[in-house]
Amino acid sequence: MDLWVVILVGVLALLAGVALGFFIARKYMMNYLKKNPPINEQMLRMMMMQMGMKPSQKKINQMMKAMENQTK
Repeated sequence: MDLWVVILVGVLALLAGVALGFFIARKYMMNYLKKNPPINEQMLRMMMMQMGMKPSQKKINQMMKAMENQTK
């Protein structure tokens, strides 16, 4: 009977550790992405210029809005 208790406690501790680790990692990544967004207007403008396009502010705003909607 004591062996089952040890196994049960071990499994519960493992599940609690996995769940806690997941939420801590999720919170860390959300904060990191808020502080360091993957792309901003300057980067988008540079990419468009490298592709041979002359970016207008309207086009950049449209693309930024589309990316924000995609991440939600």
